[in-house]
Amino acid sequence: IQDVARRFAKAGYVALAPDLLSREGGTPGMDPDAVPGALTRAGAERHVSDFSAAFDYLRSLEFVDGERIAMNGYCFGGGITWQSATEIPRLKATAAFYGPAPDLDKVPSIKPAVLGVYAELDQRITGAMPALRDALAATDVRHQLTVYPGVDHAFHNDTSERYNETQATAAWQDMLAWFGEYV
Repeated sequence: IQDVARRFAKAGYVALAPDLLSREGGTPGMDPDAVPGALTRAGAERHVSDFSAAFDYLRSLEFVDGERIAMNGYCFGGGITWQSATEIPRLKATAAFYGPAPDLDKVPSIKPAVLGVYAELDQRITGAMPALRDALAATDVRHQLTVYPGVDHAFHNDTSERYNETQATAAWQDMLAWFGEYV
């Protein structure tokens, strides 16, 4: 995530990467196997609240255009990105990488332009995407859901054996183009 923030900065964006487990002592000090459970126990409401506070913080900075803030998340963070899209209406755009969809009844409340990045082989998440696509199509939410072929969950994570440079680069470029259009 720190590297993703660095890449956003290199692309000309202000980037902020909150540690969602700072109340538990911070992710770097935790056993990596304990991180998923700690994130789940903290709950989506807390995480969305933390991102809402981060949004407010960014808006307070004089060098940030507070009307042009976007959000990006991966895996669990992709799901939190979808939830945030339903609850932080002043976001301009979001990009959720292989994140579970929000409650479909909340989809009409989405205000930002939403990009969903999915992996063809990740049937646990991508398998549910058609219902999200239908829910989005029934609204005026600007959206794009893309399934990248031949890759599995976490294909963008270059520290994972599932990393696929070709598709990760394509997804990154697609996200930058999305943000370029909507942010």
